[in-house]
Amino acid sequence: MTKKKFILGTRGSKLALWQSEHVASMLAGKAGVEIKLKIIKTHGDKILDVALAKIGDKGLFVKEIETALLEGEVDLAVHSSKDVPTQIPEGLTLGAFLKRVDPRDVIISKSGKGLDDLPIGSIVGTSSLRRRAQILNRRPDLKIEDVRGNLDTRLRKMDEGLFDAIILAAAGLDRMGWAEGVTERIPSDIMLSAVGQGAIAVEIRRDDADMLELMGYLEDVKTRAAVTAERALLRELEGGCQIPIGALGVVEDGKLRLDGMVASLNGSKLVRDFTVGDSDDADMLGVTLANKLKNMGADEILAEVRSEVAYVPKPMHTNG
Repeated sequence: MTKKKFILGTRGSKLALWQSEHVASMLAGKAGVEIKLKIIKTHGDKILDVALAKIGDKGLFVKEIETALLEGEVDLAVHSSKDVPTQIPEGLTLGAFLKRVDPRDVIISKSGKGLDDLPIGSIVGTSSLRRRAQILNRRPDLKIEDVRGNLDTRLRKMDEGLFDAIILAAAGLDRMGWAEGVTERIPSDIMLSAVGQGAIAVEIRRDDADMLELMGYLEDVKTRAAVTAERALLRELEGGCQIPIGALGVVEDGKLRLDGMVASLNGSKLVRDFTVGDSDDADMLGVTLANKLKNMGADEILAEVRSEVAYVPKPMHTNG
């Protein structure tokens, strides 16, 4: 290894900084290298008063960091896997996936009641169309309203009385040590998580030999297989964080089970299925399940969703 000091690009939220510091400490402890953090503000961080679905762009929380990576301003970037587009820029690669933590969504309610027991007409806050659709599929009597901002901002808005409950990712709360207030961890058979949820991805330049060497200290093979399958499904369905698509891969004894879901915005239409195969065939499993969902009507549902949110997908980055 020719270098011992590296610069890590990260968003400035408390959760993003926790994740980046975690990666930095792992590399410092295992490989003895020095990592300095550089905070980069992304497009998604700058627009907090508009629902994500209305912004109409992929890579809202990674593009500026990827640019810094390509231009050599930083040596590695740490992302929540669910924020990373299914195709990344030429010259970059996802060098490592850290071991995944709880991929489920959670509900935090003022009444202390779980999703099925919330009073009729309760106002539930979420910025995710995926969560909205699955909630309304199960509880069409609830009112769903958008909530943006970092974890602490969303929790504060509920405390201020704007919502009766909010839905968040378990992983972020667990990592920040804020899980004490969780009312319910929603089972995945009720609500499928976002692609990559609960996993941290490290993005590097493809030709950076020093970084490629360091990635072995971080990589979790099972997590990579699971997230690869989920991302393949999302890519095949041409979805993004603005589209109600859920997926979860689980690897046990070399076998990978992938569950996938597509729903309409109001939850009235929902198709869901699963496939099982060798974890080495993760990408193929994702494509296979996507096609199964298409045969069940996923294409028609997604066309309807895109017209409703007035969102026309922009071309994704060239695959690197």
